[in-house]
Amino acid sequence: MRRRAPEFRRPARRRLPGWMWSLLGISFAVGVVLFFFQHRQDQHAAPVQEKGLANEDVMRISLNLTQELLSSSSFARQLADQMTLAKAYVVIAKEHNNLQFAWELSSQIKNCQQLLTQAAVRGKKITEEEAHPIINQLAQLIFKAQDSHYDVSTTISTLKSHVLALEERANSAIVQSVQFGQLALEAMSKSLHCLSMKLTEEWFRNPALQRFSDETRNSPRLVDNNLYHFCIFSDNVLATSVVINSTVSSADHPQQLVFHVVTDEVTYWAMTTWFLMNDFRGCTVEIRSIKEFSWLNASYSPLIRQLFQDSLKDQSGEMNFEDLRFGSRLNHLRFYIPQILPLLEKVLFLDDDIVVQKDLTPLYTLELHGNVMGAVETCLEAFHRFYKYLNFSNPIINSKFDPQACGWAFGMNIIDLIAWKR
Repeated sequence: MRRRAPEFRRPARRRLPGWMWSLLGISFAVGVVLFFFQHRQDQHAAPVQEKGLANEDVMRISLNLTQELLSSSSFARQLADQMTLAKAYVVIAKEHNNLQFAWELSSQIKNCQQLLTQAAVRGKKITEEEAHPIINQLAQLIFKAQDSHYDVSTTISTLKSHVLALEERANSAIVQSVQFGQLALEAMSKSLHCLSMKLTEEWFRNPALQRFSDETRNSPRLVDNNLYHFCIFSDNVLATSVVINSTVSSADHPQQLVFHVVTDEVTYWAMTTWFLMNDFRGCTVEIRSIKEFSWLNASYSPLIRQLFQDSLKDQSGEMNFEDLRFGSRLNHLRFYIPQILPLLEKVLFLDDDIVVQKDLTPLYTLELHGNVMGAVETCLEAFHRFYKYLNFSNPIINSKFDPQACGWAFGMNIIDLIAWKR
């Protein structure tokens, strides 16, 4: 078979080059990817728009509810005003012991609060059908309260008294916090610290104790010289209690004993509470704070002035903390007993570290032969002689005291205050 001439042959199909096919494939893949991402963005756009619309609705609802509460013609405003007045009448009704009426008011207040809450949640105004029953009930109860003489003036005076009471409680809390802060700074064992804290808290929480303290403050027994008087200067509640309890337990007639206790500002409330809450066989216990003695200051007493200046310093000028009891004003009050107890003639001084085992009242009949004080002699050979305590290089001390004179124990001293004043 002969082949056709070239001019009569069919034109051959021309194939696309490979690089063009690659370009078309890449373009198709890019188009598919772009279509996929565009579809995903369209799906996420709708929820975002709906969320934005929801936020706008919430803002619009809150705004409408606020406007309704501020509007003088809205039912929400009427309910809120009536509820405020009803709350005041609840307080007054409870003060007058009208608990049934207070319960009725509280029930309607609760219904009013529920209706306002529902209106805030649904974002719609309160209708007349919803508000009328509650408004009617509250109006009747308010009229009943006014008919029971719970008028506006009574309401105002009652609320004012409550405000004053809250102010007093706030001031008491401030004082209490200061006292607790000072107690927290005191260095003592945990048990004693907690005891003082609890007693101080009981004092501020119990007005009956405060009234009882005021009633017994000016008892005539405190200045009756026919009774047996004891004085104790201490800031330790339990130690003072041990001394007093052991003294009255050993006494034949404890009802004739009177104790004058002086403590510091920090322990005063705890000490007072302890002896008011406990009975010591009928004896009388007076608690005083060293703060009451305003005359006991550096200008009046050289001892106090020296105490605050250099009594706690050793020869090198450094602070000496070996025994801070001797740097306490309570430890030096024994030198001012006539000023502290000016109306008494004789008193028995007791330290807070002793336990009494015998009746001490016979000491009041002890003949002192004109001396100011009677004490237990503690001199054994060279012990407790004056030269152990006093600086006899000072010419004034050397001329007034005998270096070999015997010292005495301050744990228990019978003191003739008349002779002391002379």
